[in-house]
Amino acid sequence: MSLAAFDLRHNLLTWLGIGNVQGALRRFGILDGTEELLLLRPRVVGSQLPPLRASVLPVVRGDVLVLATDGVRSGFALPVAAREAPLQAAQAILDRHNKQTDDALVLVARYQG
Repeated sequence: MSLAAFDLRHNLLTWLGIGNVQGALRRFGILDGTEELLLLRPRVVGSQLPPLRASVLPVVRGDVLVLATDGVRSGFALPVAAREAPLQAAQAILDRHNKQTDDALVLVARYQG
C-alpha cells in the first residue's frame, strides 16, 4: 500500500509505501525531466509493519504523481509527457508496461498548485 498527499498551502508532497505499489514523481517545473521514486518498505500491510517514515518533497505546478501496482513493470513513469492529460498518461502506461500476468492499476495526478 502506498499513500500520497499534496499540501496545497506549502506546495509539498508527503508519501510513504509498504509492499509493492510503486510511486514516481515526474518533475516538470524547476527540476524539469527528473524523477523521484517512492521508497518502498518491505512487509505486508497488517503483518509486522516496519517503522513508518514518510518522505516530504517540494512540488511545483505541473509535476506529475504516478502510482502503479505490481502488475506494472518498473520505469513506467519515464514516458509521461509534460502536457499529457492524466487519463491518457495512465492508459499509455498500462498499454506499454502491463506485465500481462497480473492485474494492474495506474493512478496519474498532475499537481496544479
